[in-house]
Amino acid sequence: MKPTLFVLAAGMGSRYGGLKQLDGLGPNGETIMDYSIFDAVRGGFGKVVFVIRHSFEADFEEKIVKKYENVIPVEVVFQELDYLPEGIKPDPERVKPWGTNHAVLMGKDVIKEPFAVINADDFYGRESFKILAGYLSGLEGKANDYCMIGYRIGNTLSESGSVARGICEKDDNEYLTSVVERTYIVRDNDGVIKYKDEKDQLVSVGGEHVPVSMNMWGFTPEYFSYSEEQFVDFLKENAGNIKAEFFIPLAVNNLVVNGIAKVKVLDTSSKWFGVTYAEDRSSVVEKINALIAQGEYPEKLF
Repeated sequence: MKPTLFVLAAGMGSRYGGLKQLDGLGPNGETIMDYSIFDAVRGGFGKVVFVIRHSFEADFEEKIVKKYENVIPVEVVFQELDYLPEGIKPDPERVKPWGTNHAVLMGKDVIKEPFAVINADDFYGRESFKILAGYLSGLEGKANDYCMIGYRIGNTLSESGSVARGICEKDDNEYLTSVVERTYIVRDNDGVIKYKDEKDQLVSVGGEHVPVSMNMWGFTPEYFSYSEEQFVDFLKENAGNIKAEFFIPLAVNNLVVNGIAKVKVLDTSSKWFGVTYAEDRSSVVEKINALIAQGEYPEKLF
């Protein structure tokens, strides 16, 4: 069975200023998601699942899902603030989504095979999908054997402001030993890449090649059960924090440090690009056009 691609598209894109998931950046209005789906199909994925919000369901169905009808099977699931374990209600003052791993949980009823998770607004590149599909194709019937595409941090920054990344450490066998989500990473005036720690101090990450998570993960279905258990604990621990988010790196790190699962870090020298900020848009358009000119993508995808 071919692996499934799970696309996280429920975020509102607050820093970008709109629904960047629906923004046409290619020459025929293609979104970044369109390029990801194109790469996923030719890389070996067999189904796509999108997680979105009900508030833009109609637009998403019309502008995104319809174009894939004859390309690859598609399912849509939903993430909302009140989609919580039984007996738990959200703080009425909370407006921020519960985070990426809460979004992943929304796929538990429709994904029964090895699957990859990606962000809707990140351009990952053809090679990464091929590597990921190849690894996941070997996990049928296995459990607790996960993977991630490890991007080199110097290849993942935005020229327009800070970014959030899961900073990783790995052992000599290329297995993840820890991953910590850092929500503020920048290159300073001297060219040094730094993150803001828990005390709001800027600390060097340790170089250009430090591996980071771009939320391009590979899992097997039991990951949903682990995530459910951790989410209940997360909600209890953060009952008074209306901004706390349940990130994928948090859940993965708990599994790794407790010896429950192992995660292979699949290195790539590919350069990430995306539309974290509105100012990034023109640069992304230029990069897509350059890839088309090089023959990496056809001018019209679908």
